[in-house]
Amino acid sequence: MIRDVDINEISDGKKYRSSDLVKIGCSDCAGCSDCCRQVEDTILLDPYDLYQLQVGIGETFDSLLLKNPSPVIELGIADGLLLPHLKVNNDKGACPFLDTAGRCSIHAYRPGFCRLYPLGRIYEDNGFKYFIQIHECPYPNKTKVKIKKWLNIDNLPQYETFTLKWHDLLEIKRKEMNNITDQSERSKYMVDFLKQFYQTPYDISRSFYEQFNERLNSDSCSFPE
Repeated sequence: MIRDVDINEISDGKKYRSSDLVKIGCSDCAGCSDCCRQVEDTILLDPYDLYQLQVGIGETFDSLLLKNPSPVIELGIADGLLLPHLKVNNDKGACPFLDTAGRCSIHAYRPGFCRLYPLGRIYEDNGFKYFIQIHECPYPNKTKVKIKKWLNIDNLPQYETFTLKWHDLLEIKRKEMNNITDQSERSKYMVDFLKQFYQTPYDISRSFYEQFNERLNSDSCSFPE
């Protein structure tokens, strides 16, 4: 999600790599779940997030979107594109995966946005770095932890490569969308994009990254491996 803010106003002014120690440790949240209770439509999902949910809980894009009686994800316009995000539980005002004990019921398969919090990413110089969002998590007396340990993602370098490719692809798609003036063509463009990268299920017996690159290379834009 694009944020038009001054990074110096929301961070400690430093930029980090995944191997760096940062002061964000919170003792496994110590029973706090504030960040899961006011999510609105901010938890955008990328294709890797959907793959992880398919692996972890056996749910596909369609089953999460059409779940009866309460869909778990919904679609919304984010920075000019139609993208899926977690749907707030209207009764609780919280993430649909927050259980009655105030804990994440899909913690091992939680979306990348949730893993990142309270960190953010700043994209520059054909890459990105991490920064601490100092006004987000209210937990006091934080301890230092390595970012790669905090994220706890298998094969982090490969995941970071995917993250950069996905960011660049979205940037290209937004620019292409701006050049489409016919509403029916815009709608078709968005639906085709969703089908290619989200709706068509990924094969969980295969590497996500291989499949993503196949879809990326079959798209109008391609990136080097």
